Amino acid sequence: MYRKDSEGWLKHTDFIILDMICLQLAYVLAYAISGYGFNPYETIIYRNMAVFLELADLVMIFAYGTMKSVLKRGYYRDFVVTLNHAIMVGALAVLYLFLLHEGQDFSRLTLMLTIIIYLVMTYVVRELWKKLLRKQMKDGGERKLLIVTSEDVAEQVVLSMQENNYARFSLAGVAVIDADWTGREIHGVPVVANEETTAMYVCQEWIDEVLIVVSEVLPYPSELIEQLSETGVTIHLNLAKITSVPGKKQFVEKVGNYTVLTTSINYASTRQLMLKRLMDIAGGLVGCIFTGIICIFVGPAIYIASPGPIFFAQERVGKNGKKFKMYKFRSMYMDAEERKAELMKDNKLGDGKMFKLDFDPRVIGNKILPDGTHKTGIGDFIRRTSLDEFPQFFNVLRGDMSIIGTRPPLISETNLYELHHRARLAIKPGITGMWQVSGRSDITDFEEVVRLDKEYITNWDIGLDIKILFKTILVVFKKDGSM
Repeated sequence: MYRKDSEGWLKHTDFIILDMICLQLAYVLAYAISGYGFNPYETIIYRNMAVFLELADLVMIFAYGTMKSVLKRGYYRDFVVTLNHAIMVGALAVLYLFLLHEGQDFSRLTLMLTIIIYLVMTYVVRELWKKLLRKQMKDGGERKLLIVTSEDVAEQVVLSMQENNYARFSLAGVAVIDADWTGREIHGVPVVANEETTAMYVCQEWIDEVLIVVSEVLPYPSELIEQLSETGVTIHLNLAKITSVPGKKQFVEKVGNYTVLTTSINYASTRQLMLKRLMDIAGGLVGCIFTGIICIFVGPAIYIASPGPIFFAQERVGKNGKKFKMYKFRSMYMDAEERKAELMKDNKLGDGKMFKLDFDPRVIGNKILPDGTHKTGIGDFIRRTSLDEFPQFFNVLRGDMSIIGTRPPLISETNLYELHHRARLAIKPGITGMWQVSGRSDITDFEEVVRLDKEYITNWDIGLDIKILFKTILVVFKKDGSM
């Protein structure tokens, strides 16, 4: 699922917050230099001015467009914009004192010093912040971008994205669709695929988004777009080459220097994703506390029944193919992974894309007695009660997982995925989700699992997460199956 950035000045919230902090620090320093001490808030007129300055700052940011193209501006242009902004904030402060007839009670020196210190401080802080962001962009951003292009414009596109990487992408590679350049590099970025292998590369690697910019003289790569759309990856298509994709969310935006039509299985605003993250942090903190309490009782029982680590860490595939280590209470014997191959013939889900047995002998305490009956132990208990899942709240706190999402698959499972299966990786994996509350134990068709996961991603909003969370609690208490 695509995070749609805020539009206009709102997308530079970090610069706005830094600007407001600088203004308040400048006010305190100016008050102190004027000889009044370090607490301007103890006098009502100075306290009111502190509030008014922040409001005036916000008004000028919005009206004057101070933060517009802030990352693209050079040193001189940025200084001119900052100077004009500071003068206008000062002018509004003077007007405020004049209208309230309180100018005689407010230090002119304090106001003058505030504007001068603010001008210098906010300019320096802004330039340092831009330098830090550019360094982060150069080192690699938080979103993996694959460039799909043609040989005649490949160097131009890669260079443009490196110089105008305002979205903080990490360039994962280049796919050249009209030549086999695999193995070569373009300005330090590896060519990783051609037209035939691009979709499968996206399916098996960590790719968040794809930018498609091809020569205008080439035929439109409609088949490739259709394959990429099937994987659920977000596609940015240069407006020189556009098409409508049924059943997908589309809108126009800027990526680097390119105006693109973005197509995604779904998208969410920064505000929506912030709410989801706050829910995850709150739930993760509570879950980690419960994990510690549960460990006191479950830990010794696991160790006594099967000596070894109490916790189990396993590499899983997360959002858009990003790999991470997922943690659980160990519910299986130490040789569980080695025994998996011999038990694959009994897999209820058939083809290896997921693995589930009616009775798993690898679970701690599970035995088939001579009379054919089944004996269970601590492993089965913590799985049926979902206690083994609690350490995953640590993954939630780290940001690898969410409380609500799709289940994170194994690398060996994703290696068997077809293109449309990859769509279930378009969102952060979760401890619980739509598949689990729909009767996980009764679903044995992997295609049905994929359908439910895609349904969740396509219709996602905070309300749906809350609904699934309540359903999860009911499922656990009714003992309809482990989560």
